[in-house]
Amino acid sequence: MNNIEKLGFDNWFKDKVDLSKTDFNIVRIISVNKNSFVVSNGVKDIYAEVTGKFLFNSEDSLDLPAVGDWVYAQLFDDDELAIIHEILPRKTLLKRKASGKKVEFQLIAANIDTAIIMQSLDSNFNLRRLERYLVMINEGKITPIIFLSKSDLISATEIEQKKNDIRKILPKVAIVAFSNNSTSDIENIKTFFTPFKTYCLLGSSGVGKTTLLNNLINQELYKTQPIREKDGRGKHTTTRRELIILENGTIIIDNPGMRELGVISNESGLGDTFNEIDDLADQCKYKDCTHTVEVGCAVLEAVKKGEITEERYNNYLKILKESKYNEMSYVEKRKKDKKWGKFFRSTMKDVKKIKGR
Repeated sequence: MNNIEKLGFDNWFKDKVDLSKTDFNIVRIISVNKNSFVVSNGVKDIYAEVTGKFLFNSEDSLDLPAVGDWVYAQLFDDDELAIIHEILPRKTLLKRKASGKKVEFQLIAANIDTAIIMQSLDSNFNLRRLERYLVMINEGKITPIIFLSKSDLISATEIEQKKNDIRKILPKVAIVAFSNNSTSDIENIKTFFTPFKTYCLLGSSGVGKTTLLNNLINQELYKTQPIREKDGRGKHTTTRRELIILENGTIIIDNPGMRELGVISNESGLGDTFNEIDDLADQCKYKDCTHTVEVGCAVLEAVKKGEITEERYNNYLKILKESKYNEMSYVEKRKKDKKWGKFFRSTMKDVKKIKGR
């Protein structure tokens, strides 16, 4: 196994390599900080920047490198500096709407095999938030696993009840309850990781992601913060996304805690997450049924019969409405950006012509 294979460079990526790019090294993005990056060639970590041409041709945040991306780069100064020229095709991409009013994608991580949603078994436990994470993960065609931390805070009966609540909406997803204070629980958690596969750790601040990472690497490498007593929320311990390699070769991408989980155009993600609603939609009287007021709506009938809970149904409508609004706003923004891009490039050509006279 060569060095980049240890970073997760498998046959899928090998088949996508442009064999004409013999002057470039293939490296993986392991950390992002605005427009500067850290990459790895499997031997050492290297500071990296993208070329001006790369930035100039990037019309959208989706065009920029994310943690987990494989890129073509030139190495300089005895492999102390890398210049990124191009991104290799992505196997998967985890993204969300940027926080706040800005209608733009925010890249979370690329080339993820499994996304771990972590919730704690205290006030943080929330099925509706869990559904939002799943919409985002399913949109990226990534396999989810659910870790429930702080299992030492409630009884075994309560834990099983919460697991059953999740199973009602996610019958096929693996669910693991554990305590960061239990050595045997951490050893069990380790069995869910496969060497040379890439995992992404997702969850709100204060659920114990950083403590779990410290337990997995057997040292206090990452700082933890106390949670606030009044609302159970934690401070953002992780401040940037970065790729971490465990002793057994497992690759984990850690993320800052997310308080906003906005979605843009997640039709496939919604369908996979709310699959029973998606299936019932085919039985509705009208093909363009909105599942809100129509006579003959199979979804409304299922809610009326209690086959779908009102909470789940309302969350579906909320995310659907939000997604459609964000998608429409995003499309309009892209049209404006493209017009500006064409105007800018046309102006630059005219300037060059005038200078050349």
